[in-house]
Amino acid sequence: MKAIRVHQPGDQSALVLDDVPTPQPGAGEARVAVRFAGLNFIDVYYRTGAYRANLPVTIGNEGMGVVEAVGEGVDASLVGQRVAWAMHPGSYAQGALVPAWKLVPVPDGVSDEVAAALLLQGMTAHYLARSTFELREGHDALVHAAAGGVGGLLVQIARKRGARVIATVGSEEKATLARAAGAHDVILYREQDFAAETKRLTDGRGVHVVYDSVGRDTFDASLSVLRPRGMMVLYGASSGAVPPVDPQVLNQKGSLFLTRPSLGAYTQDREELLWRAGELFDMVLAGELDVRVDRVFDLADAGSAHAYLEGRHTKGKVLLRI
Repeated sequence: MKAIRVHQPGDQSALVLDDVPTPQPGAGEARVAVRFAGLNFIDVYYRTGAYRANLPVTIGNEGMGVVEAVGEGVDASLVGQRVAWAMHPGSYAQGALVPAWKLVPVPDGVSDEVAAALLLQGMTAHYLARSTFELREGHDALVHAAAGGVGGLLVQIARKRGARVIATVGSEEKATLARAAGAHDVILYREQDFAAETKRLTDGRGVHVVYDSVGRDTFDASLSVLRPRGMMVLYGASSGAVPPVDPQVLNQKGSLFLTRPSLGAYTQDREELLWRAGELFDMVLAGELDVRVDRVFDLADAGSAHAYLEGRHTKGKVLLRI
């Protein structure tokens, strides 16, 4: 079968289309004939070596397809079902081995593309708004990169939960997308000081929570817009890693909270996984969640897909068609 593998960390050219043996599922596993793989920044981190893996490695932590074989201990009725998964490597390939407990059935009425685009970014937005800082009416939230994959979904979920959403974006085109997702206020960070504007929009009080996937470029200013006992939720680092933080700064700025969450910690068992995925699919089927698929690249063009992702051009989800 064909698979995109990384033999040595590097730029987009490190993504090599290889012929590899079709894997056989072991105990507790299923082999999925992959239809689409979702792209995420974690894939870039594995490609560049920022996250370590045994090489060569087939990357891709999210996908959807049809189960074609199961291993010992897995219900054989799973074969032939449409499924999706997240947070397990190997989706940049024609076949992927996935622990059966991580496979989520895709409901009728949800397209292959939406199923592939939804789980990793959707469950990230879900845990951020429902668990890390449980938004409710009366909360003010600042969402960075609000027109991106997670950001656009997070804005929608935050608005649905009654929060006031202040969004930052890099262009007028993305501002339109953020407003369409439900943002109450949109800040063009290239033209405006987002910290000063956030303070102005909140009459100097600041926000209850900042959701920050940008990292180094926004971190310090984001701390400055939190009200006392506010929470800084750093869930990504698209601009680079945040330097070490003196905990005393959190004290000086008003007994702030700082967390660096991950999806793995918020989907620790199948019950939690199905709860998050189920709520997302229900919202999609009810027309309450717009999952934007921005671009679809062929498997052989994975390098171009990564370049598009890293260039911050995305206005929704990027997929690989397998």
